[in-house]
Amino acid sequence: MYIDGKTVETLLDMQSCIKLMRQTLEDLDAGRAEQVLRMAMPLPDGNVLGLMPAAIATKKVAGAKIISVFPGNFYQGLPSHQGVVLVFEMQTGKLQAVVDGETITAIRTAAVSAAASALLARKNADTLGIIGAGLQARKHLEALKLVREIKKVFVWDIDIVSADRYAQEMSEKFGMHIQVCKTSQEAVEEADIICTVTAAKEPIVYGAYIKEGAHINAVGACLPKVRELDTDIVTKGRIYADSMESFLNEAGDFLIPFAEGAVTKEIIAGELGAAFNGKIEGRRNESEITIFESLGLAVYDLAAADYVIKLVRAG
Repeated sequence: MYIDGKTVETLLDMQSCIKLMRQTLEDLDAGRAEQVLRMAMPLPDGNVLGLMPAAIATKKVAGAKIISVFPGNFYQGLPSHQGVVLVFEMQTGKLQAVVDGETITAIRTAAVSAAASALLARKNADTLGIIGAGLQARKHLEALKLVREIKKVFVWDIDIVSADRYAQEMSEKFGMHIQVCKTSQEAVEEADIICTVTAAKEPIVYGAYIKEGAHINAVGACLPKVRELDTDIVTKGRIYADSMESFLNEAGDFLIPFAEGAVTKEIIAGELGAAFNGKIEGRRNESEITIFESLGLAVYDLAAADYVIKLVRAG
Protein backbone atom coordinates (compact mmCIF):
# COMPACT_ATOMS: atom_id res chain seq x y z
CA MET A 1 0.00 0.00 0.00
CA TYR A 2 1.29 3.45 -0.94
CA ILE A 3 -0.08 6.47 0.93
CA ASP A 4 0.51 9.75 -0.85
CA GLY A 5 1.16 13.19 0.58
CA LYS A 6 -2.38 14.44 0.01
CA THR A 7 -3.77 11.58 2.09
CA VAL A 8 -1.22 12.22 4.85
CA GLU A 9 -2.15 15.92 4.89
CA THR A 10 -5.83 15.03 5.20
CA LEU A 11 -5.48 12.44 7.98
CA LEU A 12 -2.57 13.70 10.09
CA ASP A 13 -4.04 16.84 11.63
CA MET A 14 -1.63 19.02 13.58
CA GLN A 15 -3.40 18.83 16.95
CA SER A 16 -3.36 15.03 16.91
CA CYS A 17 0.26 15.00 15.75
CA ILE A 18 1.38 17.24 18.63
CA LYS A 19 -0.10 14.74 21.10
CA LEU A 20 1.38 11.84 19.16
CA MET A 21 4.86 13.35 19.14
CA ARG A 22 4.78 13.94 22.88
CA GLN A 23 3.70 10.33 23.42
CA THR A 24 6.47 9.13 21.09
CA LEU A 25 9.14 11.00 23.05
CA GLU A 26 7.73 9.62 26.29
CA ASP A 27 7.93 6.11 24.80
CA LEU A 28 11.51 6.68 23.65
CA ASP A 29 12.54 7.85 27.12
CA ALA A 30 10.79 4.89 28.76
CA GLY A 31 12.41 2.32 26.46
CA ARG A 32 9.17 1.48 24.65
CA ALA A 33 10.65 2.77 21.39
CA GLU A 34 14.14 2.66 19.97
CA GLN A 35 16.16 3.89 17.04
CA VAL A 36 19.71 3.97 15.76
CA LEU A 37 21.63 7.06 14.77
CA ARG A 38 20.70 8.15 11.27
CA MET A 39 23.11 7.49 8.45
CA ALA A 40 23.69 10.60 6.38
CA MET A 41 25.52 10.00 3.12
CA PRO A 42 26.95 13.20 1.58
CA LEU A 43 26.02 13.89 -2.01
CA PRO A 44 27.49 16.47 -4.41
CA ASP A 45 26.82 20.19 -3.85
CA GLY A 46 26.15 19.85 -0.12
CA ASN A 47 23.16 17.55 -0.50
CA VAL A 48 22.46 14.53 1.70
CA LEU A 49 20.76 11.12 1.50
CA GLY A 50 19.58 9.95 4.91
CA LEU A 51 18.48 6.59 6.31
CA MET A 52 16.60 6.65 9.63
CA PRO A 53 15.54 3.29 11.21
CA ALA A 54 13.34 2.87 14.30
CA ALA A 55 11.01 0.50 16.12
CA ILE A 56 8.09 1.14 18.49
CA ALA A 57 7.21 -1.87 20.63
CA THR A 58 3.87 -0.49 21.82
CA LYS A 59 2.70 -0.12 18.22
CA LYS A 60 4.34 -3.38 17.07
CA VAL A 61 5.98 -1.71 14.09
CA ALA A 62 9.48 -1.16 12.79
CA GLY A 63 10.61 0.83 9.81
CA ALA A 64 12.80 3.49 8.31
CA LYS A 65 12.60 6.79 6.54
CA ILE A 66 14.75 7.26 3.46
CA ILE A 67 15.00 10.92 2.60
CA SER A 68 16.98 13.26 0.38
CA VAL A 69 17.83 16.74 1.63
CA PHE A 70 18.54 19.20 -1.18
CA PRO A 71 18.48 22.75 0.26
CA GLY A 72 19.00 24.32 -3.15
CA ASN A 73 15.67 22.94 -4.36
CA PHE A 74 14.06 26.02 -2.85
CA TYR A 75 15.32 28.06 -5.79
CA GLN A 76 13.79 25.60 -8.26
CA GLY A 77 10.38 25.52 -6.66
CA LEU A 78 10.93 22.00 -5.35
CA PRO A 79 10.78 20.63 -1.78
CA SER A 80 14.09 20.43 0.06
CA HIS A 81 13.10 17.17 1.80
CA GLN A 82 11.76 14.27 -0.29
CA GLY A 83 11.42 10.61 0.59
CA VAL A 84 9.31 7.80 1.97
CA VAL A 85 8.66 6.01 5.25
CA LEU A 86 8.67 2.21 5.08
CA VAL A 87 6.58 0.54 7.81
CA PHE A 88 6.90 -3.17 8.71
CA GLU A 89 4.89 -5.19 11.20
CA MET A 90 6.94 -6.74 13.99
CA GLN A 91 5.26 -10.14 14.06
CA THR A 92 6.28 -11.30 10.60
CA GLY A 93 8.39 -8.47 9.20
CA LYS A 94 5.81 -7.90 6.46
CA LEU A 95 5.90 -4.51 4.75
CA GLN A 96 2.64 -2.79 5.66
CA ALA A 97 2.91 0.40 3.64
CA VAL A 98 5.09 3.01 1.99
CA VAL A 99 4.10 6.50 3.16
CA ASP A 100 5.05 9.84 1.62
CA GLY A 101 7.94 11.17 3.69
CA GLU A 102 7.87 14.82 2.65
CA THR A 103 4.46 15.49 4.20
CA ILE A 104 5.17 13.36 7.27
CA THR A 105 8.39 15.33 7.87
CA ALA A 106 6.70 18.70 7.44
CA ILE A 107 3.90 18.00 9.91
CA ARG A 108 5.78 16.04 12.57
CA THR A 109 8.68 18.51 12.75
CA ALA A 110 6.38 21.42 13.56
CA ALA A 111 4.35 19.25 15.92
CA VAL A 112 7.45 18.37 17.96
CA SER A 113 8.40 22.06 18.22
CA ALA A 114 4.88 22.81 19.43
CA ALA A 115 5.06 20.02 22.02
CA ALA A 116 8.39 21.40 23.25
CA SER A 117 7.01 24.94 23.35
CA ALA A 118 3.94 23.82 25.31
CA LEU A 119 6.31 22.60 28.02
CA LEU A 120 9.15 25.13 27.85
CA ALA A 121 7.77 28.47 26.65
CA ARG A 122 6.37 30.89 29.21
CA LYS A 123 2.63 30.43 29.69
CA ASN A 124 1.93 33.99 28.58
CA ALA A 125 4.15 33.80 25.49
CA ASP A 126 2.27 35.48 22.65
CA THR A 127 4.92 36.79 20.24
CA LEU A 128 6.49 34.50 17.65
CA GLY A 129 9.64 35.13 15.64
CA ILE A 130 10.22 32.88 12.63
CA ILE A 131 13.56 32.73 10.84
CA GLY A 132 13.00 31.25 7.41
CA ALA A 133 9.91 31.45 5.21
CA GLY A 134 9.58 28.00 3.67
CA LEU A 135 7.29 25.05 4.32
CA GLN A 136 8.48 24.56 7.90
CA ALA A 137 7.81 28.22 8.67
CA ARG A 138 4.23 27.69 7.55
CA LYS A 139 3.75 24.51 9.55
CA HIS A 140 5.38 25.99 12.65
CA LEU A 141 2.96 28.90 12.76
CA GLU A 142 0.05 26.48 12.40
CA ALA A 143 1.42 24.31 15.23
CA LEU A 144 2.47 27.06 17.65
CA LYS A 145 -0.97 28.69 17.46
CA LEU A 146 -2.38 25.49 18.95
CA VAL A 147 -0.27 25.63 22.13
CA ARG A 148 0.01 29.39 22.79
CA GLU A 149 -2.21 32.39 22.06
CA ILE A 150 0.00 33.95 19.39
CA LYS A 151 -0.86 37.62 18.82
CA LYS A 152 2.21 38.92 16.97
CA VAL A 153 4.32 37.19 14.32
CA PHE A 154 7.60 38.43 12.89
CA VAL A 155 9.30 36.70 9.96
CA TRP A 156 12.66 37.10 8.26
CA ASP A 157 14.17 35.24 5.35
CA ILE A 158 17.33 35.79 3.36
CA ASP A 159 15.00 36.04 0.35
CA ILE A 160 12.68 39.00 0.96
CA VAL A 161 10.30 37.86 -1.78
CA SER A 162 9.76 34.58 0.07
CA ALA A 163 9.15 36.44 3.32
CA ASP A 164 6.59 38.72 1.66
CA ARG A 165 4.83 35.72 0.11
CA TYR A 166 4.78 33.97 3.47
CA ALA A 167 3.31 37.00 5.21
CA GLN A 168 0.55 37.34 2.64
CA GLU A 169 -0.38 33.65 2.69
CA MET A 170 -0.32 33.28 6.46
CA SER A 171 -2.17 36.55 7.06
CA GLU A 172 -4.97 35.35 4.81
CA LYS A 173 -5.02 31.87 6.33
CA PHE A 174 -5.06 32.88 9.98
CA GLY A 175 -6.55 36.37 9.81
CA MET A 176 -3.62 38.02 11.56
CA HIS A 177 -0.91 40.51 10.68
CA ILE A 178 2.54 39.06 9.88
CA GLN A 179 5.40 41.57 10.10
CA VAL A 180 8.12 41.08 7.48
CA CYS A 181 11.49 42.08 8.94
CA LYS A 182 14.58 43.44 7.23
CA THR A 183 16.96 41.63 9.61
CA SER A 184 16.92 38.50 11.74
CA GLN A 185 17.50 40.70 14.78
CA GLU A 186 14.28 42.58 14.13
CA ALA A 187 12.42 39.27 13.83
CA VAL A 188 13.51 37.85 17.19
CA GLU A 189 14.27 40.71 19.60
CA GLU A 190 10.65 40.98 20.81
CA ALA A 191 9.79 37.30 20.41
CA ASP A 192 8.75 35.06 23.30
CA ILE A 193 9.10 32.01 21.04
CA ILE A 194 11.65 31.78 18.23
CA CYS A 195 11.74 29.12 15.52
CA THR A 196 14.80 28.84 13.28
CA VAL A 197 13.83 26.83 10.21
CA THR A 198 16.54 27.54 7.63
CA ALA A 199 19.29 25.85 5.66
CA ALA A 200 21.89 28.24 7.12
CA LYS A 201 25.40 26.95 7.71
CA GLU A 202 26.57 29.90 9.83
CA PRO A 203 24.78 31.67 12.72
CA ILE A 204 21.85 33.86 11.76
CA VAL A 205 20.55 34.51 15.29
CA TYR A 206 22.79 35.96 18.01
CA GLY A 207 22.61 36.00 21.78
CA ALA A 208 22.56 39.79 21.84
CA TYR A 209 19.22 39.67 20.00
CA ILE A 210 17.37 37.43 22.46
CA LYS A 211 15.35 38.75 25.38
CA GLU A 212 15.15 37.08 28.79
CA GLY A 213 12.60 34.31 29.07
CA ALA A 214 12.55 33.44 25.39
CA HIS A 215 12.15 29.89 24.16
CA ILE A 216 13.95 28.80 20.98
CA ASN A 217 13.12 25.88 18.71
CA ALA A 218 16.34 25.34 16.74
CA VAL A 219 15.18 23.23 13.82
CA GLY A 220 17.15 23.84 10.64
CA ALA A 221 20.72 22.79 11.44
CA CYS A 222 21.12 19.02 11.81
CA LEU A 223 24.75 18.39 10.90
CA PRO A 224 27.79 18.74 13.21
CA LYS A 225 29.51 21.47 11.20
CA VAL A 226 26.54 23.78 10.55
CA ARG A 227 24.53 25.96 12.91
CA GLU A 228 21.84 28.64 13.11
CA LEU A 229 22.61 29.89 16.65
CA ASP A 230 25.77 31.68 17.71
CA THR A 231 27.92 30.63 20.65
CA ASP A 232 26.54 33.38 22.90
CA ILE A 233 22.98 32.00 22.73
CA VAL A 234 24.16 28.53 23.64
CA THR A 235 26.12 29.81 26.66
CA LYS A 236 23.04 31.68 27.90
CA GLY A 237 20.47 28.97 27.28
CA ARG A 238 19.35 25.72 28.88
CA ILE A 239 19.21 23.05 26.18
CA TYR A 240 16.83 20.14 25.71
CA ALA A 241 17.60 17.43 23.15
CA ASP A 242 15.14 15.12 21.47
CA SER A 243 17.83 12.38 21.64
CA MET A 244 21.16 12.70 23.44
CA GLU A 245 22.81 10.34 20.97
CA SER A 246 21.69 12.45 18.04
CA PHE A 247 22.50 15.67 19.89
CA LEU A 248 26.09 14.70 20.71
CA ASN A 249 26.72 13.53 17.14
CA GLU A 250 24.76 15.96 14.99
CA ALA A 251 23.92 19.22 16.78
CA GLY A 252 26.28 21.81 15.31
CA ASP A 253 24.56 24.49 17.40
CA PHE A 254 26.18 22.80 20.42
CA LEU A 255 29.13 20.89 18.96
CA ILE A 256 30.82 23.95 17.45
CA PRO A 257 30.83 26.00 20.70
CA PHE A 258 31.77 22.83 22.58
CA ALA A 259 34.81 22.34 20.31
CA GLU A 260 35.71 25.98 20.93
CA GLY A 261 35.74 25.29 24.67
CA ALA A 262 32.99 27.87 25.17
CA VAL A 263 30.50 25.44 26.75
CA THR A 264 30.43 22.10 28.54
CA LYS A 265 27.83 19.36 28.61
CA GLU A 266 26.55 20.83 31.88
CA ILE A 267 24.32 23.23 29.91
CA ILE A 268 22.31 20.28 28.57
CA ALA A 269 19.20 19.79 30.69
CA GLY A 270 18.54 16.37 29.14
CA GLU A 271 16.07 14.82 26.74
CA LEU A 272 12.65 16.29 26.10
CA GLY A 273 11.02 12.90 26.70
CA ALA A 274 12.49 12.79 30.20
CA ALA A 275 10.99 16.22 30.86
CA PHE A 276 7.60 15.03 29.61
CA ASN A 277 7.88 12.02 31.92
CA GLY A 278 8.72 14.24 34.90
CA LYS A 279 12.29 12.98 35.31
CA ILE A 280 13.88 16.39 34.74
CA GLU A 281 12.62 19.94 35.15
CA GLY A 282 11.18 22.02 32.36
CA ARG A 283 11.33 25.81 32.54
CA ARG A 284 12.54 26.82 36.01
CA ASN A 285 11.74 30.55 36.00
CA GLU A 286 10.38 33.37 33.85
CA SER A 287 13.78 34.77 32.85
CA GLU A 288 15.44 31.53 31.75
CA ILE A 289 16.24 31.10 28.04
CA THR A 290 15.30 27.59 26.94
CA ILE A 291 16.43 25.92 23.72
CA PHE A 292 14.96 22.83 22.11
CA GLU A 293 17.47 21.39 19.65
CA SER A 294 15.29 19.56 17.14
CA LEU A 295 17.26 17.05 15.09
CA GLY A 296 14.39 15.00 13.71
CA LEU A 297 14.10 11.42 14.91
CA ALA A 298 13.16 8.24 13.08
CA VAL A 299 10.63 7.40 15.81
CA TYR A 300 8.67 10.55 14.86
CA ASP A 301 8.32 9.40 11.27
CA LEU A 302 7.43 5.84 12.21
CA ALA A 303 4.79 6.89 14.75
CA ALA A 304 3.22 9.37 12.33
CA ALA A 305 3.21 6.89 9.44
CA ASP A 306 1.68 4.18 11.64
CA TYR A 307 -1.03 6.62 12.73
CA VAL A 308 -1.92 7.38 9.12
CA ILE A 309 -1.87 3.70 8.09
CA LYS A 310 -4.34 2.82 10.85
CA LEU A 311 -6.72 5.58 9.74
CA VAL A 312 -6.51 4.48 6.10
CA ARG A 313 -7.30 0.90 7.08
CA ALA A 314 -10.18 2.02 9.30
CA GLY A 315 -11.68 3.66 6.21
